[in-house]
Amino acid sequence: MLVTVRAIPWPRADWRTWAPDVTLGLVVLVVGVIEIHRAGLTHDDPALFWIVAATAVAVGLSRRLPLVSLLLIWVFDAYQVSQPYPILYVQLSVVVVSFGCACWGHPVTVFLSGLSIPAAGVIAVVFAGSDMFRITAYLSQYRQVIDAVQQVSGSWRLGAMILGTVLLGVPWLAGLTVRFSRYAAESRDSQLAAEEHAARAQRESEQAHEIARLREEQAQLAHDVHDVVGHSLAVILAQAESAQFLDEADSVALKQSMANIANSARSSLRDVRQVLTPASEAKPDANPGALTDLVEGVRDAGHQLTFSATGVERPLPPDRATVAYRVLQEMLTNAIRHGSREQPLRVALAWADELSIEVANLVGPNETDVVAGGQGLDGMRRRLESVGGSLQVGTTANIFTTTASIPVRSR
Repeated sequence: MLVTVRAIPWPRADWRTWAPDVTLGLVVLVVGVIEIHRAGLTHDDPALFWIVAATAVAVGLSRRLPLVSLLLIWVFDAYQVSQPYPILYVQLSVVVVSFGCACWGHPVTVFLSGLSIPAAGVIAVVFAGSDMFRITAYLSQYRQVIDAVQQVSGSWRLGAMILGTVLLGVPWLAGLTVRFSRYAAESRDSQLAAEEHAARAQRESEQAHEIARLREEQAQLAHDVHDVVGHSLAVILAQAESAQFLDEADSVALKQSMANIANSARSSLRDVRQVLTPASEAKPDANPGALTDLVEGVRDAGHQLTFSATGVERPLPPDRATVAYRVLQEMLTNAIRHGSREQPLRVALAWADELSIEVANLVGPNETDVVAGGQGLDGMRRRLESVGGSLQVGTTANIFTTTASIPVRSR
């Protein structure tokens, strides 16, 4: 079974985080020195003190520098085995090094420390058969160790191997367990953080979509108000201007002109109220006759125009009927505002798979660029594209023509 081991980043190095490690190392050092004196092992050769000191340093570095602690244990223990020095109880603290290498070490350190476990068992077997072990076996402080080995196995060599392997293997496995538990906790934390980040991104995305939708509605509302008010004011202005040329004695014509102005204003107020009512989904009349009524309203305002309709009229879906109504309204507004009265407006509706709306009017040489570059054309084009339609604009011999195409059915 292949086990993947990741490197553990070192904790931040300051004296507070080092304090437990230093304390543990000092405890091992003090206990080792006391053991040497009580066992009467003090002599002129200070090697045992250096072995104890190396063990204490290895224990203190087992969390911060586990590879260094592992090397210290190997070097000094190998020297100890090769020389006539007895094994000390304090050296059982090597279990701390074994745990630290598995828990905090680099993957290479974990691998080497794992190999050290069977290697330590082999060394124990070699040491058990050496003269030094026989000398050590007569020391009273090792009597309990000897009895424990004998209980494990009748063979010194096998018992020493088992005892050495268990002594290092158990803490090594415990360190590996803690290591993988940490991985699992970090993975859960990362997953929770990722889920939180995804949820936050989802909320921000929904908020962005909502803001975009509100802005789009706001822009659409502005276009609707522009179309309604602009058309009505253009018609009212045309009627007011034509009233100036009426005979003062012709009170009937004057009253009719004022009535037309009132009707246009009333119609404009009704349309504006309809546009500004949030709860109302009502739009301009969806039947084809609404377009004809719009044209006739301009004619009643005193503008000369020719109107033609070909094909079979048919109901439009509400969204397309709204677009057709607003687009024709804007076309007529532009024609009234920028067109010349020397020639009548020409309005044509053609019903087929697409509804074609064409409005043509005479414009002066200086008016062509003004009409073609206005924002009204951009608004009409956006409206038409929203339902799959299109807008064409052209000028021939000062005749400015706009043609809108609207699909009658969904494509």
